Amino acid sequence: MKILILGAGAIGGYLGGRLTEAGIDATLLVRPARKAQLDRDGLRLTSVYGDLNIPVRTVTADALSGAYDVTIVSAKSYDLDSAIADITPAVGPDTMIVPVLNGIGHIDTLNAAFGADHVLGGTIQISALRHPDGTIEHRNDWRWLRFGEQGGGLSARVIALRDTLAPAKGLEAVALDNAMQEMWQKFVHLATAAGMTCLMRANAGQIVRSEEGAELFAHFLETTAEVARRSGFPPSDAFMTNYRELFADPQSGYVTSMLRDVEAGNPSEGEHIIGMLVRTAREHGIDDPLLKAAYAATRAYDERRQDGGF
Repeated sequence: MKILILGAGAIGGYLGGRLTEAGIDATLLVRPARKAQLDRDGLRLTSVYGDLNIPVRTVTADALSGAYDVTIVSAKSYDLDSAIADITPAVGPDTMIVPVLNGIGHIDTLNAAFGADHVLGGTIQISALRHPDGTIEHRNDWRWLRFGEQGGGLSARVIALRDTLAPAKGLEAVALDNAMQEMWQKFVHLATAAGMTCLMRANAGQIVRSEEGAELFAHFLETTAEVARRSGFPPSDAFMTNYRELFADPQSGYVTSMLRDVEAGNPSEGEHIIGMLVRTAREHGIDDPLLKAAYAATRAYDERRQDGGF
């Protein structure tokens, strides 16, 4: 399979490096400055699964032509419109689009742009950071890329993609027969974690070291899970047990990429994650003050940033 990966940031760079290392036909769609850096220095990656410093195939949007079998979209949610414009020349009649963005609303946007038959459900669980010199730091042993048909079931093309990716070291490709359920569970996890850590400006463990913080974290998780239930995707008992424990651990150092963006003064995905959570909750008759506070906090941050406050 011929695979195009949008972006060479933390996630796209990690995927591109691992696929290239395994001899898989992968190309990174990048901006001109990143292309020049990668063409000059190669892709540098540090990881518990082995460090890399290898040449990778790159292309810029203005030079992109011809259909790819698979396009992996790893953009930030607020860059989705430009991502769609960039990948359009690579989408042919049989192209599979695998989005690994945060949130859930991008599925409808991609369906509208390319047709639902092209778009798979997908999630990624990799903790990585791109440093200013371009090096990708893989920060723990998370390495899961999960994908499947929006309508459920294990199709031949999903199984073929899983098998194509199987040789990549430091990456576990998982074919799902319930991709949208998986996406909703990740949304519950991420919206809870991002909402609480950005509201409190602290990691999960620091928040739950107070009785009040622990109660608020637990309430946020249960409320977000109820939104998923009323949307038709109830989280599993195993999922809820796992995250009730994770979000009650006072020694946890867990932070979200959204909090890192806020602390760095970067654009946030608050509108696409917390905003969507609040809007969906209201559609189902849930009007929760804690969810509204988290959304108001991220909106205030974005407004302050746009007003030049950072």
